[in-house]
Parts: sequence; C-alpha cells; structure tokens
Amino acid sequence: MENSEGVKIESTVVTEEPLISALDIALFVVIITVAYFWYFKRDKQSSSSEKKPYTIQPSSLSSIEQTSNSSFIKKLKSTGRSLVVFYGSQTGTAEEFAGRIAKEGARYKMKGMVADPEECDMADLVGMKEIQKSLAIFCIATYGEGDPTDNAMDFYEWLQNGDADLEGLNYAVFGLGNKTYEHYNEIAIYIDQRLEELGATRVHEIGLGDDDANIEDDFVSWKEKLWESVCSHYGIEETGEESNIRQYKLVDCSEVLPERIFSGEISRLKSYENQRFPFDVKNPYLSKIAVNRELHKSGDRSCMHIEFDIDGSKMRYDTGDHVAVYPKNSSELVDKIGELLNADLDAVFSLLNTDEESSKKHPFPCPCTYRTALTYYLDITSNPRTHIMKELIEYASDPKDQEKLKLMASSTPEGKKEFHEWILRDNRNIVHILEDLPSVKPDLDHLCELLPRLQCRYYSISSSPKVYPKSIHITAVLVNYTTSTNRVNKGVATNLLAQLIPTNDELPQPTIPIYIRRSQFRLPPKSQTPIIMIGPGTGLAPFRGFIQERDYARKEGREIGEMVLYFGCRKKDEDFIYENELQEYVANGTLTKLHLAFSRDQPEKKYVTHLLEQNADELWNIIGEKSGHLYVCGDARSMAKDVHSIIVKVVMEKGQMTNSQALNYVKKMEQQKRYSADVWS
Repeated sequence: MENSEGVKIESTVVTEEPLISALDIALFVVIITVAYFWYFKRDKQSSSSEKKPYTIQPSSLSSIEQTSNSSFIKKLKSTGRSLVVFYGSQTGTAEEFAGRIAKEGARYKMKGMVADPEECDMADLVGMKEIQKSLAIFCIATYGEGDPTDNAMDFYEWLQNGDADLEGLNYAVFGLGNKTYEHYNEIAIYIDQRLEELGATRVHEIGLGDDDANIEDDFVSWKEKLWESVCSHYGIEETGEESNIRQYKLVDCSEVLPERIFSGEISRLKSYENQRFPFDVKNPYLSKIAVNRELHKSGDRSCMHIEFDIDGSKMRYDTGDHVAVYPKNSSELVDKIGELLNADLDAVFSLLNTDEESSKKHPFPCPCTYRTALTYYLDITSNPRTHIMKELIEYASDPKDQEKLKLMASSTPEGKKEFHEWILRDNRNIVHILEDLPSVKPDLDHLCELLPRLQCRYYSISSSPKVYPKSIHITAVLVNYTTSTNRVNKGVATNLLAQLIPTNDELPQPTIPIYIRRSQFRLPPKSQTPIIMIGPGTGLAPFRGFIQERDYARKEGREIGEMVLYFGCRKKDEDFIYENELQEYVANGTLTKLHLAFSRDQPEKKYVTHLLEQNADELWNIIGEKSGHLYVCGDARSMAKDVHSIIVKVVMEKGQMTNSQALNYVKKMEQQKRYSADVWS
C-alpha cells in the first residue's frame, strides 16, 4: 500500500510540481520503499517468533543470560560458582559423569556447573585463577582411532596449537576409553599432560575408565578419591549434605497445543515433516527403506542387507564412512513401564532445569508425552548405573528392596559384587529392575530424568557411492539373546530394522532417521596400490564397498592393484554372506584372492587368523615389498588383537627384524594410514 502511494505521489509531483527535481523524487521513493520493507520484515519476525517451537523459559532472566554465552568465567563469577566440569562425549556417558560430579560439588562447598567445551571459549581457562578455590574437571572420552569427540575437537586443537599460561588453574581429568582399542584413553592422557605443561596444577591423578570392563566402577572409585584430594588441596571438609537433589522440575503441559509437542524429533520441532539440508547428528534425514533382505541361507541367526534411499537428500558419502541410525524402543517395553508404575503414558509434560543459569534447559526435547520420551529419547534397555540405584532407594516401600538398592549403590566390595552379578552379569535393564523389585515405584518424571539418552547406532557402510550414489547399504546381524534370568533381550536398532520391510504396492514405505559420519577408513588414493582386507562376519561390510569401488575403476579402464580378502563365518551353507557377489569379483579379476575360513565346517575350528599365519609370504609381499595397505574390520576384543600380533610376527620373520623393529614398522604403517582398523567391542 505504501509502495503504491509512493508511485502515485511521484506521478502527481512530476506533472503538477516541477520545482521538485527527479533526484528528490527518486530518493523519496527509495526511503519509503526501505521503510516499508523494514517494517514488513520486523512484523514478519514478530509473527514468526510467536510460532517458534514451544519451550518453557524461566520466569525471570538470570544474570547469566545477560553475559556472553561462550564465557564460562563470567557465568562462574556471576553465580558464585567455583567448579566447572567439562565433558567430551560421543555417546552421552562423559556428559552424564560430568553432571554427577558437578552435582556432588555442593557437598564440598563447591557450587558447580557442567560445560560443553564446544560452546565455551576455552581460552578463558587462564581466568580460573581469578576465582577463589576454583577447580576445572575434564571428563573426556577417546573416540575412534585415538581421536577427540566431536564436541572436544576445538579444545584439543587449542591445546595443541596454543601456548596459554595456565598457572593458577587447578584441574583433574577422568578419561573414558576401551582397552580393546590400541589408543586407550589417548585424548584424556594428552589433555592431562598438556595442562600440566602449560602451568596448571593437577589436584588429583588422572582416572582411566575402561568400557570393556566396568567403567562405572572405575569412575566411582576415582571420584571418591578425587574428593579426598580436593578436601586436602583446599583444606575443606565434606558437609555431609545429600547430593541426590532433582536437577529438573516437572511442568504440566496438558494445555500445550498439539502442533507444539515433540513426537520423536531429535532437535527441531516438526523436522521430520519439514526436512532441511544439511543433515547431521541433530538433524537426521528421514530415509525410506528401499531394500531389506535376509543374507543368511539357513540357521537360527539372521543377518540383514538393508538399503537406505538418499535420493534427493543432497547427502554424500565416501566408501568406508559410517551411517548413524536413530532407533526407537519397542512399544512392549514402553507399555510395561507404564503398567508397572501405573502411569498415564500419553500425558504431556516437560522437565525444566532447576538451574536457571544452565544452557541445557531440558534433558531431551520438551514438551512431549511420556510415551514419546520412553520411545525415542531414553535408553531403557541398557544396564542402569549405580547412581540410578541410589536414586531409586527412596521409592522402595519394602525394606528388603531398599536394602538391596542401598547395597548396589554403595562402593563397598560387597556392593560392587552385588551390582556386577545382579545388574551386569544377569543383564537387567530398568524394566527388569522394576519387575524384580515390585515395591519400587518411582515417579515417572524422575525416572525420565535419571535414564540416559537413547543413542544412535553406527554401521559401516557396505556400498560405494560410485556404484550406488542414491543409496546407502548396511549389513547388520539381528541381536537377540536370552539372559540368565530367562528373559529375551533384543537389540534396539536391529530389531526395529527387521520390522521395516518395504512393500511393492503404493503404501507409504517404511522410514528411519539417519545421517552420515565421516571415517578415516579409506582406500589408498591410487587405485594401483595393492590391499589386504581382513573382515570375518559383518566385518566384510566396508570391504564390499571397497571392492565395488575398485571394480568400478576397472570397468572404466583404470589399472587396479591386487585385492586380497580374508573372510570367515561359521558354515558355508548358512552364513556365507554375499557369496555370489564375491565369487563374481574373483571371476572378473577385481578380487585377486579370496581366502575363506568356515569355522564349524570341520572338526577343528578354522579362523581367518589361521589363514593369515599360513600365508605369511603373501602378506609380506604386499605390505613389505610392495608397500601395500592392510585393513581390519570386526571384533576388537580378540580378532583385531590376534591379527595385529600375526602381522608383527610376519614382519619380524619375513622382514628379518627384531621384535622392537617390527613393532616400529607396524606403528609406522598405522601412522601412514597403511594399516587401518574399523573395529568394535
């Protein structure tokens, strides 16, 4: 309207008021136009802000919200805190541990806060000395092949490249790792040493948690000694105040409009209805299942070949990458919790952080129904940690149930033994605990606060984008086993995937949220470089992609190097996956040699490691004489370790080296990315 009025004025002025120049008129029109668009944009922003996803905000603005979000020092000072606990977490465990430490700080007159290093200016560590009796604790996981977690990458690089003076910084480090991996707790160890090099003071020795054994036990033992060191260092005493105070408060959201309630989205409300590129950990792509077929020919086990349709998503992957799949818990288990606690699972609620200064307002997307939280956001199938046992004590009406929980929550040898046997060995999840301790009836909102977040599951991609640019393939074994209590435990992701069978009719095809995680597991840059691939069982997955890529290059007329594959399974007639494909690659020359080990097809077990030992000359010819690459994919606990030992032995014997020389040779191969492992425990 304003614009049309401007045009009319221009016409009138030109014909009736020649005293005003054309330049004046043009400037006037521009001013009016700019004012119009400014007003329109502001109005649009105002209306769109009214349509933002529903979130519950504190009733009053805290001083912290008026300071820079990245300055944790300002946050500490403005709220009278002296303890900050940083976490480097890929699966949520390190974040959980950080929260437990910060919570316990109150018992030692240290008000704490949890911080994500990715959201902080870590150069502010130099200012910790300005806060009296301050302490920085780092709960840091090592991920992949000795890499920092995604959210700790910038901090790690800052430590590597910077030269800050950290004198006056008091710190302690707890690492989360897995001893089955070569680079056990490498990042935590580096951070602990580097902080000391920069002048910081170590208040307590580093703790190293082993997820292959009992990382909860490692953490609790370290934490108890940590507080002893803290008390000694600062000359303080434990107040004795109980630390199990609620971190979140329940908010009734029954009046919230349906369109403002989360229904399983990871971050953005309605993100599955309105998909937006780029797709990542917080914004997964809702992919259609294009193919889901059984790979095993017989037997009582199942292995699925699944293809995710990514056509039109703009997603790109490289051979060797991983795909993350967001699962959901079975409705049977979710309903069971509602039944055991006599709760209305369809009630809409929110959990709001009682610490108004915290940047984390909710433990998961809120508001939502209890059913949604238990289905999409909370892990109800893993073994609960000891702090959950402690929090459940107050809800036990039977003294026997109460004593059992107290024992398992304690750090006594008897308590650790009971927790190990009753929870870990018998593989009980929260549903089993509520079933076996019938007097324990926690408030459902408190249980939702206590349970860890349900994590996505990662799978090696078993296809090449050169051959399949519009789809991602995975190879997944169905997880299904009976525990010592005669309960059937099922893998969350694989059992969901097993149900997602595409149809040939016009019905909507099944979908699941996914995103691509980059990997360092890569083919050599030159297609002529010879390679050896060792992948028993589903360890074959990434090598299927490798072979497809080399086969594509061969068909293009490019020279390709030797490709030797070691594959093993139980029985040739049962679980020899992709048999026809592999035989075809052998026939056309893409796959130079295929070494097969069927462990149960003869009286004596036969594994790929036996074949490796038998083919020492071939191994050395490729990795020694021809500087080829060697790849291992599969079980880290035994297979990958055995392969490593065999490779060292072959290098010693065929390369005529001492043990230390052979170890250095293999180490150099790893550094040059000529020896790569994609393993799991």
